[in-house]
Amino acid sequence: MLLHSSELLLEILHVNQKMKKMKNIIKKISIISALFILVVSCDDKGYKEYEQKITPSVALNGEWFIDITSEADGSVIAQHTLHKTYDSNDGKMFIDDSKNGYYLKGKLNVNPNNLTFDALNEDNLLDPGTTFTITEGKIIKNAALSKDGNVVDSIYFKAEFSYEPGVIYIHSGHKRTGFLEDEY
Repeated sequence: MLLHSSELLLEILHVNQKMKKMKNIIKKISIISALFILVVSCDDKGYKEYEQKITPSVALNGEWFIDITSEADGSVIAQHTLHKTYDSNDGKMFIDDSKNGYYLKGKLNVNPNNLTFDALNEDNLLDPGTTFTITEGKIIKNAALSKDGNVVDSIYFKAEFSYEPGVIYIHSGHKRTGFLEDEY
């Protein structure tokens, strides 16, 4: 019986040694795998095209709540109409009211140094066959308050449409914050 117990004890020690070897092999495989993942994940090949590019109109881009009034008599045509300005990838900027205001969409010339913009007889993409002219377009940083009182950028421009020559509409408003309390 004693002999049998010692054989059993030797067998248990042999199994323990095998287990320790297996644990060491698993640790080594885990470390090698972690190092491989670390090296491969730091590779930046192929990601250059995802770099953010600064466009000329970036300082003028945004969403704007704009009031439209008649220059002649000051009457309000529309209030808080959502307009968007965004880069057109050719050194100009689009303006688009998505038919919320006066059906206005087209490219504008921009001067990012003094935050101004204009257009002369630009095709109105929301009203085919017509054009618009924008004058005195400007954005003033931190010059307006949102609906809830947050300091935001201001936008101002005059627009004239080819189907109403000589009639000027003043567009003025402020940048959209995206906060629910500032929505109209």
